[in-house]
This record gives sequence, C-alpha cells and structure tokens, in this order.
Amino acid sequence: MDATPAVDRPVTREVGLTLYTSAFCEPCMQTRAVLAEAVRLVPGLRVTERDVARDPARAESDGIRSTPTVIVLGDGAEVFRAEGVPTLNQVLVAAARAL
Repeated sequence: MDATPAVDRPVTREVGLTLYTSAFCEPCMQTRAVLAEAVRLVPGLRVTERDVARDPARAESDGIRSTPTVIVLGDGAEVFRAEGVPTLNQVLVAAARAL
C-alpha cells in the first residue's frame, strides 16, 4: 500500500507575505533568509517588503509596532503575524493556513 498522502486538488494559488523592515535591522536580515527559504520550498509564496520609514502610513494602518514584522494573508484576511524573526516552520504553517 502506498503511504504517500493524497492531494485532492492542485495548489495553484499564491500566498502573499508582507515583510515590514527598517534600515540597519539585523533581525530583518535574518527574517529575509527565513522567507527566502520558505519561497524556495513553496514556489507559490510571494514576499512583498515594505520599509516603515518609506511607507509610514501603510505601516501605521497595518498596526506595525516593530521590525521585522511578517504578515500572511489568506483570502484577504490576516492569518498570521510575527513580530521578530519567525521560524521557518511558523511561516510554512501560516502559508498552509492561507491556502
């Protein structure tokens, strides 16, 4: 018997992740590396990076209090938010929830 999990539908949707950053933010660089690995593992992930100094109105409207902050949206609703460096596992689980 084949123990491979069955997928009843192809995963073709993209999942959007927004990374809020600031200049000279060491944790932001670590977060970029985590997100790059997530994108490598799950090609349907799309990362948009926003600098809080360049887009303060958007950062304020999204409730950004610190950098880095990662927001994952599913069907237009926030399904995950990480203030600080998220783990790869957290990002992958959030992406699965967004699908």
